[in-house]
Amino acid sequence: MTSFDDLLSQVPIAQIADQLGVDQATATTAVQAALPTLLGGLQVNAAQPQGAASLLGALDNHGGLVEGEGAVDLRQVDVGDGEKIVDNVFGDEKNTVISALGAGGAGGGTGGNDLIAKLLPILAPIVLAYLAKQLTGGGAPAPAPQQTQASGGVLGDLLGGLLGGSSNSGGLGGVIGDALSKNAGGALGSVLGGLLGGKR
Repeated sequence: MTSFDDLLSQVPIAQIADQLGVDQATATTAVQAALPTLLGGLQVNAAQPQGAASLLGALDNHGGLVEGEGAVDLRQVDVGDGEKIVDNVFGDEKNTVISALGAGGAGGGTGGNDLIAKLLPILAPIVLAYLAKQLTGGGAPAPAPQQTQASGGVLGDLLGGLLGGSSNSGGLGGVIGDALSKNAGGALGSVLGGLLGGKR
């Protein structure tokens, strides 16, 4: 079943807490704040035809990370690739997004900017792998270019459904929405286009 809780279950929170040197409660709070933010950024991208095409191409490279049931193994996550994804999703507003999340929004407890800056690149490949699995049913390749427009709509619907199932975005929604809307329009599509150029 595709839901925010299902996506959250794929995130290896205990491993992330160990890697980042924080307790699991802090890691959980940070992940629950960061995931909707990443999904929102991807949704803005998917709304642009060029962004949707680039995103679908990127998904084609990430389908294998989420396999079977249970959380992803953190050792399989390419954080360098995650950095590129985060840069491309948020563009010039990346630091604004990190600051908004680091401040904790409603409820606090996200561990500050440094933790969020390290966490987003860990989560980004997991989110793309999850989306790829949902879109392709696990094994099929991403749609052909002529199907991209329709697939972009499906992708937007999938992201919207995941965001609709998230109750953890709290007071961050407005801040993140403002940051993303500043970076919306044609620029977002071209920024995301770099995702494919940066692939190995």
